Amino acid sequence: METTTHTTSAAAHIAHHSNQLTFRKAKLIVAAYGALSAVVLLAVVVRALTGHTVSSFMWGRSGGVPASAAVTYWLTAVAAQGKRWAYVRVRVISVVVPITIVAVDVIGGLPGWFVAMQVVCALTMGATAFVVNGSDVRAAFPKQR
Repeated sequence: METTTHTTSAAAHIAHHSNQLTFRKAKLIVAAYGALSAVVLLAVVVRALTGHTVSSFMWGRSGGVPASAAVTYWLTAVAAQGKRWAYVRVRVISVVVPITIVAVDVIGGLPGWFVAMQVVCALTMGATAFVVNGSDVRAAFPKQR
């Protein structure tokens, strides 16, 4: 018995070499975001251990950002396999997270060093938005009707 394999145009688009390079680049940027956020967490830990004041907000933010990096990395890897639901989430996260980080940190009256480190994290994540929102990648994930 003979079987026929059909490749959808979306699957062909996502498998295209340039799109796979785009997702590799996105994963590298998200990994850098994760590494930078781990540095922020480490700085908070060191400051707390050396007797400096560290607010509960700083603990929460510096713990939450690496967690968001892990989730975003996983979603990016799943999107690279052609899963539209993961791609949509990466697009949203890569736009919303940097705006949220900067907005909340600027309002919060936090130490300058903390805000600066968070802004660097936000800029890194923002770079992901530029990578994953390219027209070629968007074309690989057409809206389903």
